[in-house]
Amino acid sequence: MFLNELELKTKETALKEILQQAGELALQHFHSRKPGSYTLKGAQDFLTESDTIVEQYIRNELQIAFPEDGILGEETGGHCDNNQLWVIDPIDGTANFARGISHFCVVIAFVEDGVTLLGGIYNPVTQEMYLARKGAYAKKNGVPLNVASTFELQAASFELGWSNRVPQQRYVDAYSALLTSGANIRRGASGALALAWVAEGRTDGYAELHMNPWDCLAGLLLVEEAGGSIGQYPETHADITQGGPVLAATPKVAQALSQATNIQIKPCHKE
Repeated sequence: MFLNELELKTKETALKEILQQAGELALQHFHSRKPGSYTLKGAQDFLTESDTIVEQYIRNELQIAFPEDGILGEETGGHCDNNQLWVIDPIDGTANFARGISHFCVVIAFVEDGVTLLGGIYNPVTQEMYLARKGAYAKKNGVPLNVASTFELQAASFELGWSNRVPQQRYVDAYSALLTSGANIRRGASGALALAWVAEGRTDGYAELHMNPWDCLAGLLLVEEAGGSIGQYPETHADITQGGPVLAATPKVAQALSQATNIQIKPCHKE
């Protein structure tokens, strides 16, 4: 049973305010960081002190505002037992952040019973705030978003993410198939911003063979509300903690991206 309008509006307002403040906190740390001040959680998996500080700020604000809701964060964990769940990534694009590259963002999504109802992505350096509400809108800084109208692969620009949870040969095969089709491929190292860019038509599609929920739920909602096609993950509330394959694209080239990556498209996507 979904929230009523007043309850959802309250969460919508809080999401925007917390996202803005968390972004400013991340930006302060970005400007004051020491070069090389990071550790590795795993291969090519960066962690900075800022990640933990920003996530704790978001978690505290959410717990004060919505004490009954669950929280799942990249750095401090959580679980999906609560059917009303906030999913947060304090800094997506941590490798960029750690190396002084201004392509990173704060990400917050609100999910009920496996359905993402609200999503926000904020790059505090560029002051680009992407917000989406299911069945209502996808906007950047208040301006409605629409995916690109690209229909030829020779004119398409895709972005591919990377995960060490998947054999490298699958990525090589996907790259090869897309390059052979004539498409351009790029990588910006922030999956959340990559999805936001699909929603606003900067690129034509994004795929990652395994993506964590905090990186993708907000962006998938943005793309769907902006008229794009998305993959099937997550199919249930329980799927959220596991992560899964992610695809988002403008509809006319989505099938080609699906075939190249072997990621199935959600059957009832928004036209």
